[in-house]
Amino acid sequence: MTVTEARAASRKPEARRPSRTAPPVRARLRRAATPWLFLAPALLLFLYFKFIPMAQAVRMSFEEVRPFLGNTYVGGENYAEIAGSSDFGAAVWHTVVLAVATTAGSIVLGLALALLLEGQTRSLWFIRSAIFLPVVTAMAVVAEVWRVMYYPAEGGALNSVLGVLGLGPSEFLNSPDSSLASIAFVGIWRGAPYDMMIFLAGLAGVDRVLYEASAVDGASRWRRIWHVTLPGLRPVFAILLTLAAIRGLRIFTEVFLLTNGGPDGSTEVLLTLTYKLGLERNELGVAAAGTVLLFLVLLVLTVASRLRRREVR
Repeated sequence: MTVTEARAASRKPEARRPSRTAPPVRARLRRAATPWLFLAPALLLFLYFKFIPMAQAVRMSFEEVRPFLGNTYVGGENYAEIAGSSDFGAAVWHTVVLAVATTAGSIVLGLALALLLEGQTRSLWFIRSAIFLPVVTAMAVVAEVWRVMYYPAEGGALNSVLGVLGLGPSEFLNSPDSSLASIAFVGIWRGAPYDMMIFLAGLAGVDRVLYEASAVDGASRWRRIWHVTLPGLRPVFAILLTLAAIRGLRIFTEVFLLTNGGPDGSTEVLLTLTYKLGLERNELGVAAAGTVLLFLVLLVLTVASRLRRREVR
């Protein structure tokens, strides 16, 4: 027997690896059901406090709601009544103006803050946190602070600053000419820090090689921002435009706490109008129709934004 034959005879046959069998059906079902069990409490809360009331609001929009007497089906009369109301047209216009102003202002100011506070310096975290405070502060507190700052007398906080600049005192929230702009400024002040944080996250994904190459080519800082930073932030702009537009169209708390739609209806928005229709005038069906119309607008805006993002990709 040769050496090669001896080695071949001494080798033990390799044990066959057991074939992998599919897990039993019970294990697969358990694995699939585990996440839903964790989500079940939150889903039940959403179902009871959000989705069921939404379905009831849609049903009420087709009815004349009469508490303790029974509702009466009226078809589309509620929609025709609120759509033909002059108050509804004015409220829609004020809502659109506030949405456009707060969206544009918060995005521009948020981008400027993000460009100023971009970097890895350790001290920047404190400044970013301080700027972000308005976002996490309760709106009731924010409204009360701005109500004090908007005090219309000459001794008011903002009027004192205007006096130093040689400008006359303004009535701010008490004047139909300046009340809407005053509320828009509060929305910009509160929304810009949120946009800043999203811009900072987007700036971290911009390729630094492009900045270095543009600097070598002699591009100024403004040209680098225009040709490198802004194109790199295009997906961020798409997200922020959608979020800010939805936030602007749903504006309620600022208006309700600062002016409650006044003076003379100059700041009446869609949600404050439906609030008054439902809870002050007891026209719950008409108010429900107004909220359904707003929901449809927001739904169309969200779907259009998602389709636009898919086309860009």
